[in-house]
Amino acid sequence: MKTEKANESPDREAGVRSHAIAADLRAGILDGLFTPGTRVRQEELAERYGTSRIPVREALRDLESEGLVVLVPNSGAWIAKTDINECVEIYQIRERIEPLALSESIRRMDDATIARLAELCAQIEASTEVEDFLKLDREFHLLSYKAAAMPTLLAMIERFWNTTQHYRRAYSHLIGKDGQWIIHAEHRLIMEAIRRRDPVDVQHLLESHIRRTRLHLQANDLAALSGPRR
Repeated sequence: MKTEKANESPDREAGVRSHAIAADLRAGILDGLFTPGTRVRQEELAERYGTSRIPVREALRDLESEGLVVLVPNSGAWIAKTDINECVEIYQIRERIEPLALSESIRRMDDATIARLAELCAQIEASTEVEDFLKLDREFHLLSYKAAAMPTLLAMIERFWNTTQHYRRAYSHLIGKDGQWIIHAEHRLIMEAIRRRDPVDVQHLLESHIRRTRLHLQANDLAALSGPRR
């Protein structure tokens, strides 16, 4: 038994390191610290984290499954990059699937979650920095879907949020604090429908919320703005 445990220990240790590396890289990508489309070198990451390439490789595989990294066989890894046409297509898909997730979620949502959503709604309105807004807005929406007993759908939604993060950042910079009033108004209406547990209204409101952003993205050339945070 001792021999078996000794053999398992390195695997467990590599798994812990892989998870920690993935968490750190995920946060950096979502925070705009990595330029979409840039190459990720495993040897540099291994040196940075003081480990071998094995946990780095596993971390990159995890991030690829989340839509944050692209792995090319016999070539390497890159930070995922989505062009504006792909982004618009993703938003069109989101208009259909996220209202479904929310309508299913509110049927099972507990009071504590509703209270947290209301809290987040207020924090979003009070936020003054783009990065704070992005984090709070992401938490608000993904939490609102969480109670839906549809794991495949929820994984798809989170992947779409990941792959379009740099466009959301560009859009937030474009509209600025003064342009956020309509987002706050829509959030308040969505919150009211959640409190009423009204699956019909909440679907219509969320679909409109996502569609308005898509139309704004289509009307503005954000390609030059969707790079890394300065």
